[in-house]
Amino acid sequence: MHKRQQLDRLLRVRTLQLNLVRADEARAADKRATEADLAHRIARLAENVAPAPTEGNGFALVAAAHFRSRLHQSAEMAAARLRDAELAAERAAEATREARRDQNAIEKLMARADADAALKAIRALEAAPPIRKIRHDPC
Repeated sequence: MHKRQQLDRLLRVRTLQLNLVRADEARAADKRATEADLAHRIARLAENVAPAPTEGNGFALVAAAHFRSRLHQSAEMAAARLRDAELAAERAAEATREARRDQNAIEKLMARADADAALKAIRALEAAPPIRKIRHDPC
């Protein structure tokens, strides 16, 4: 019975670890989606600031060029953050798979322990001497 309690405790710990890792994976996927959305918005802004023939002074062209330059820098940083978020999501997914393997191993050990206990009980019943009850009718 001591082994069963130990396996139960291990299963609780592994289940808790699996839930924590799944939460980390969900956070990483959310961050990846947020970073991808940000990169997409920056790309749309950069497309909207494309040079166009306008009347007026050259300061508007200089300002637009400066704004495009800043958007390009932001796009590069967003792409780097997106790559980092994708790597973090991949690591989190691998950690989830590993935690699930650990939990499955404990569940298999518990099933094997249950099967061994049942087999031991069957063998004990087979080895026990037969019990014969003699019933007496009321005299």
